[in-house]
Amino acid sequence: MEALTAYRHLLKAIDKHIGKDGNKRHFRDFVVQEFRKNSKISDPTDIQQKIKLAKDYMFLLTSVHHHQDLLFSYNIAVDREGEMKRTITKSAASVGLQLPDVYQP
Repeated sequence: MEALTAYRHLLKAIDKHIGKDGNKRHFRDFVVQEFRKNSKISDPTDIQQKIKLAKDYMFLLTSVHHHQDLLFSYNIAVDREGEMKRTITKSAASVGLQLPDVYQP
């Protein structure tokens, strides 16, 4: 059960932080292949090591993404309009709203 939970969380982190696009699909495919290959392992310590590795990788992906967001938010020289739009869009989505598209001539 713990392996299934780690597998789900890792796939969610990969989809969220790396993406689902065709050229990035090989990350997800590699994780799926490794979990299927390692499902036949009978040694409990080896299973626990693999689960810990999956959790650590998920934590790494999340932390790197969060760190990148912090770096962008602290950089004053970067145009903050795109960042502000993303923040407002996230805030609106958290309460179930969607921002309308702004007309650009």
